[in-house]
Amino acid sequence: MTIILYGIPNCDTVKKARVWLAARGVDYAFHDYKKAGADAAQIAHWVEQAGWEKVLNRAGTTFKKLPEAEKVDLDAAKAVAIMAANPSAIKRPIVERDGALIAVGFKDADWDALF
Repeated sequence: MTIILYGIPNCDTVKKARVWLAARGVDYAFHDYKKAGADAAQIAHWVEQAGWEKVLNRAGTTFKKLPEAEKVDLDAAKAVAIMAANPSAIKRPIVERDGALIAVGFKDADWDALF
């Protein structure tokens, strides 16, 4: 079983998720958006599985600082373009198991059921 945790290392939610995984002995690979970037095709795959509304972090500073013209009339294609250009606009963490999206964000109760 291959688990990949996507995120940004200094994100508090990602830190909590990593501590949670370590405490339970769950092995995973970490994909750091700051160092490795965010692939538009991968983001589009997540959007297909979970919806752009769930994957795009509209509450974060990165999204809020975007020009208004980029934030209006959002759809899946526009959301994917925003996230590919601004990986900090992706909800964190994103977790895949064996290539399938299993989690967007971190909540203890939800993760207990997943792992």
